[in-house]
Amino acid sequence: MRIEPVFLFDLDGTLVDSVYQHVLAWKEALDAEGIDLSVWRIHRKIGMSGGLFTDQLLRETNMEISGDRVARLRQRHAEAYRRQADSIRPLPGARELLTWLTDAKISYAIATSGRMETAAVNLAALGVDPAVTRDVVKYAKPDPDLFLAAAEQLGAPIETAVVVGDSIWDMLAAVRCRALAIGLLSGGYGHEELRQAGAYRIFDDPADMLHHIDEVGGRR
Repeated sequence: MRIEPVFLFDLDGTLVDSVYQHVLAWKEALDAEGIDLSVWRIHRKIGMSGGLFTDQLLRETNMEISGDRVARLRQRHAEAYRRQADSIRPLPGARELLTWLTDAKISYAIATSGRMETAAVNLAALGVDPAVTRDVVKYAKPDPDLFLAAAEQLGAPIETAVVVGDSIWDMLAAVRCRALAIGLLSGGYGHEELRQAGAYRIFDDPADMLHHIDEVGGRR
């Protein structure tokens, strides 16, 4: 009996070219709170849960990050990100890849560490239905909860899932829930970083993945 795969996609940097808009939005939010953190350090945290982001802020800045400050940071980030909505575009091949899966009757879902307040901007740019977002699970990546929830939404065992993401946090979450992981370079992480975090195949972007779709379980 053939096992039908399902595909679980991250959003930022995987389907939508939005990683650097997130970085700049976080930079604006942090600056407004008087927290000095280099842009490259912010980039390394995109895709992880808000709780881990806060923990790393504590380690790297030695500042007290109170609950009120966390709430302000989140609000400032969301406001700054939404102001960049006009510059956010689908990555090359993203729409075509999702259309191909739909036509091939292969199930897929989108699972993002972002909350709906920012994910809605990306989903509108991509032109797809709502995703499984951070709002509906207790823990986000690198915990596997988002991908487990997405697989459950599709009614599929997580062991049949292929997780597609651009960050090490996606790869680690995929490994933890026993799914196969595909890494995309379109979010700024390097080939070896993704490989070491658990990716079994790595492509440039969604267009490159679509070109090799038959190699990763996508067959009509």
